[in-house]
Amino acid sequence: MGLKKLHNLVGAIKDTTSITKAALTSPSSAAASAHLAVLRATSHLPTTSPPSPHHLSALLSCGRSSRLTASSLVSALSSRLFSTQDPSVALKSLLCLHLLLSRGSFILKDQIFPALLRHPASGRNPLALSSFRSAISYSLSSWVRWFARVLELMLVTPSSDDPDHLTVLQNQDVMSELESLVAVVEEISHVPEGPASTVGNQLKLEVARQAEEDWVQVSAGITVRVREMKERVGLLSYSDSVELLCVLKRIEEVAASQPSDWEWMAFDERLLSEVGKLKGKVEELVVRKEEQERRVRRETIRESARLVNPVRSEMVRTVRFGSTRWVAT
Repeated sequence: MGLKKLHNLVGAIKDTTSITKAALTSPSSAAASAHLAVLRATSHLPTTSPPSPHHLSALLSCGRSSRLTASSLVSALSSRLFSTQDPSVALKSLLCLHLLLSRGSFILKDQIFPALLRHPASGRNPLALSSFRSAISYSLSSWVRWFARVLELMLVTPSSDDPDHLTVLQNQDVMSELESLVAVVEEISHVPEGPASTVGNQLKLEVARQAEEDWVQVSAGITVRVREMKERVGLLSYSDSVELLCVLKRIEEVAASQPSDWEWMAFDERLLSEVGKLKGKVEELVVRKEEQERRVRRETIRESARLVNPVRSEMVRTVRFGSTRWVAT
């Protein structure tokens, strides 16, 4: 029996055992249904196929019931993700997590971040998959690490792109949101392999399709915030100007270094044009504020010298020695 067939057989046995255990040991019917929905959506077989639409719909339906069921679902999914060493199961689990983040109910989304943070290895990287490696498939393992990092960044991206929402935010808040969105497109551009690797592997193809949707969504958010900062250029402080300039340069760097193999991985030309114009204005603002800072510094030094020198001269005039030994004769 070949290694691949043996691996598939072991995976099938594990799936059957896990499903039986979940059905028998779950504390309630709601927990059992949530756990079974996760296991069926993230089965070991087939290794190159994504979760079926039927199983994904079952996941979403769990979020439309009670908070207890939603909590059981998220807990089962996070446990599945953190415990598996199979890259196919891990990638399917990440796809399920992406589904809950993008289309899940508020109850489901509200449960995700706390469930991830409960894992001992979580912290600045809630999914804790940066070191995921499996001898089963080094190629799939690289996709797991990459897509996990994309999802970690998506967890902290702003939820609203409404221009009216942005108008009430402080400059620093808008730039913070812009920076978080730029970090997402930077990470997406680091896709481990080209489109050729997805031929015959629908699982990789589905992950790439989800990344494409994220790219489009995040690019729209970047566009809205670039336009908002364009209206605020005259109100920026020196530190805010420098920070914004760095973020705009990062956008241009992503556009310049994007992989040519993935046609969808490109910014809209209008966005790049607006970024270029805003960058020019901010650069002029930074130069002007630096000159103002130098002028203020020179004036401060000059004023300090003017105040100190009279005191010194007065001290020289009023010092008297009791002895005439130092008086020239």
